[in-house]
Amino acid sequence: MKKQIIVLATKNQGKKKEMAKFLEGYPVKIMSLEDFGPIPEIIEDGESFDDNAYKKASLTARYLGFPAIADDSGLVVPSLGGKPGVHSSRYSGEDASDEDNIKKLLKDMSGIDKREAYFECVISIAVPIGPALTYEGKCEGVILEEPKGEGGFGYDPVFLFPELGKTFAELSVEEKAKVSHRGKALEEIKKEIDKVLVWIEQNLPRQENFECQR
Repeated sequence: MKKQIIVLATKNQGKKKEMAKFLEGYPVKIMSLEDFGPIPEIIEDGESFDDNAYKKASLTARYLGFPAIADDSGLVVPSLGGKPGVHSSRYSGEDASDEDNIKKLLKDMSGIDKREAYFECVISIAVPIGPALTYEGKCEGVILEEPKGEGGFGYDPVFLFPELGKTFAELSVEEKAKVSHRGKALEEIKKEIDKVLVWIEQNLPRQENFECQR
């Protein structure tokens, strides 16, 4: 069976391998932006995770002519009015490190008793002509007052997952994949992958043959 090419809208080869492994056994060939020539930079300026995921997937599909998949995710803290939200990766500045962002988060939450928070992930699958499918995942937890654990990335060291009594930084890669916001969104895609591939086939532009008129 011919494999359907889907472009992962990232240059991160780790993410490409992860996605390829996740969809192993299905008639899908995952490619990344590294497999193509340069395309215009896509600015993530949306007001929601959905906006950013759709923009990345849709523009990548239009630029390259293949179906594309993109995700956007971040930490939402209701007590901070939803911050860091879509600015999670640059909460303390454009070139902020994970440590910088965690320090700002803990400073902003100093003295706050309600420390509930959740990670949210939105994954968008788009085709060149515009339509897109959207999948979401959410994982609820609590923000600690100091980091715990050496693994993970981002806000993982201060995000406690109550059901396991550990922060994301204390979980193994396998444990985190089962409960994380991104893992949940990917599982939803996997459950419907056959329908997704049919949808892609139905919505891809088709070449038409014309008779040459003399």
